[in-house]
Amino acid sequence: MIDYTKEELADILRKHPEKFNEWKAEQEEVDLSEIDFSGINLSEIDFSDADLNSSSFADCNLSFVNFNGADLTSVDFTRARVLECDFSEALLTGADCSYAEMTYCNFSECDLAGCVFSEADLSNSDFSASENLHASRYDDDTVWPDDDLLPENFDSTSHKDLSALEDEEDSFGSDY
Repeated sequence: MIDYTKEELADILRKHPEKFNEWKAEQEEVDLSEIDFSGINLSEIDFSDADLNSSSFADCNLSFVNFNGADLTSVDFTRARVLECDFSEALLTGADCSYAEMTYCNFSECDLAGCVFSEADLSNSDFSASENLHASRYDDDTVWPDDDLLPENFDSTSHKDLSALEDEEDSFGSDY
């Protein structure tokens, strides 16, 4: 069994993604935390059950990626184009999905507490069985899927306005 450094794995993902999937199939645990994947295109990658905590997928194009059961805590998905990806049973707490296009994705049993969806396009994604969507942050420009793809009793109009929070923080001033 070959042991790769995180940097080597990131390089394999950039150049030979099929080789990554073959390697991952033989692993019990995969730690890809704190890796910068920004700006790369990934399709049909298996990140299931991987530790991707604090990694960045900013400005990436991701399609048919399997994030099932992955730890995506504090991951940066800003401006990413995420199409038909599986986030079921993933941990997306504190992830930043601002300005992302996350369409046709599955968020079943995905924990979304503290996830930021400011100005994100979430159309046609399935949030109906997601967890803690009410504890995510979004704004008037967030594009939601139809109601049948949202949890019961979720009101996308009663958002936590990020700009109001920023104004509130500014009003406290600073001693520095």
